[in-house]
Amino acid sequence: MSKPFDLEAEVRDLAARRDIHDALCRYMRAQDRLDPVLHRSAFHDDAYVDCGLMQGTADEFVAFAQGLLADMEASQHIIGQVQLDVRGDEASGEVYFYAWHRTREGADSKDLIVAGRYVDEYACRNGEWRILKRREIIDWTRFDAADTAFLDEYPHLPRGGRRGEDFSEQRNWPA
Repeated sequence: MSKPFDLEAEVRDLAARRDIHDALCRYMRAQDRLDPVLHRSAFHDDAYVDCGLMQGTADEFVAFAQGLLADMEASQHIIGQVQLDVRGDEASGEVYFYAWHRTREGADSKDLIVAGRYVDEYACRNGEWRILKRREIIDWTRFDAADTAFLDEYPHLPRGGRRGEDFSEQRNWPA
C-alpha cells in the first residue's frame, strides 16, 4: 500500500532543502570573498564547529577561518553533492566540498587543494535554517607549485577579488 501524497509536507521539505542549501552557499561564498558577516550568517548563535585545525563556537571559527584565508592570495570553495535528511525543524547532512587555495612560500606560489566532506546538523529557528553543528572531514589533499602561465599570457581576463573587489559584488557593467 502506498503512502498518500501530502503536498504541504513535500513543499515544506523542498523549502527546507532550499534554505539549507542557501546557508551552505553563503558559507562558501563568504570564505572566498573574505566576508565575515556573510560567513557568520550561515550559523546559529550556539553552533559548534570542528574543522580539525580548531574546534569552537561559530564566532571563534569565523574569526579563525577569515584570518587563515586572508593570509592566502586567493581561494575557491565548491560544493559537491549534498545529502540531507530533513525531520521537521531539524536536519542532518553530508556535504562534499573541493577547495583550492593559492598560498605563498617565500617567493613561490603554491596551490593547496583540499577535498572532503562536512558532516552537519541543521536547525530551523525563527524561520531560518542554519548550521548548528559541523565537523570537517578531509578525504585528500594536494600541495603543488602554482602554474600561472595561462593567466600570465592573458592578463586582461577578469579575475576574482576579495573584500568587496570582486565583480559579483560591484557589478560594474559597461554603459
